[in-house]
Amino acid sequence: MKKIFIAIFCFVAYTSNAQTEGSKLYNPSADAENDIAAAITKAKAEKKHVLLQGGGNWCSWCIEFARFCKEDRKIDSVIKSSYVWYHLNWSKENENKKLFAKYNYAQRFGFPVFIILDGNGNRIHTQNSEYLENGKKSYDRNKVQAFLEMWSPNALNPKMYGD
Repeated sequence: MKKIFIAIFCFVAYTSNAQTEGSKLYNPSADAENDIAAAITKAKAEKKHVLLQGGGNWCSWCIEFARFCKEDRKIDSVIKSSYVWYHLNWSKENENKKLFAKYNYAQRFGFPVFIILDGNGNRIHTQNSEYLENGKKSYDRNKVQAFLEMWSPNALNPKMYGD
């Protein structure tokens, strides 16, 4: 009986820790403006774009998107090769009003919302995450992959089109 109790305790401790870890994608006290500036600098140096994921630790769809992307090798690879990913907090503790205003009030699409910046910090696309869902409380692999590939630096390179 003691071994069963210990096993149950360890399982509960592990799963609650995993939920806590997964729910800390966003930092309400972060200096998001400086963090995004650093992400832009890094993206430019690495010839990537910046993927801003607006949302908060309160948002189950935000947490699910991060989990979904990290667990899918192809999508994870596309993100790592083409983007610098930053989680832009929007919560009652910190709505980052100035930044969301700068990006044309992207919160109007709900959360998560995805804002793509080029290596110079210019907003080139805002994506409503609803269009990436699969209707089963997660995301559609083909839709997410297409979205990420269509807004990658390579896809927007004029040389890809003979220009």
